[in-house]
Amino acid sequence: MAGYLILLYENEASWADADELTSHEIYAEHGAFGEANRAAVSGGNALAPSGAATSIRRDSSGELTVTDGPFVETKEALGGYYLIEAADLDQAIGIAKQVPARFGGVEVRPIRVFD
Repeated sequence: MAGYLILLYENEASWADADELTSHEIYAEHGAFGEANRAAVSGGNALAPSGAATSIRRDSSGELTVTDGPFVETKEALGGYYLIEAADLDQAIGIAKQVPARFGGVEVRPIRVFD
């Protein structure tokens, strides 16, 4: 089995505009996803909105700069993740297709193993 990270990218404005019923439906969908895939899911979390992010960059002279806000400005922001175990990329994609991402999409990335 190999490790994969499923990254959820969604439009934060859509989340902010969602009514309470929609939010509860989406949370229930995530609960159902976790239950249906509990053998594969080994972790995951929702993230605070990108406005709560702090970015740290190193310039060409080696100095670090700390700024409020996300690393990049995008229409869809990283909103959460699931850490899964799958036999191969095809199985990981099959699991990722089940992730509720009503306001965007998901990305599947293999966990890199260093020898």
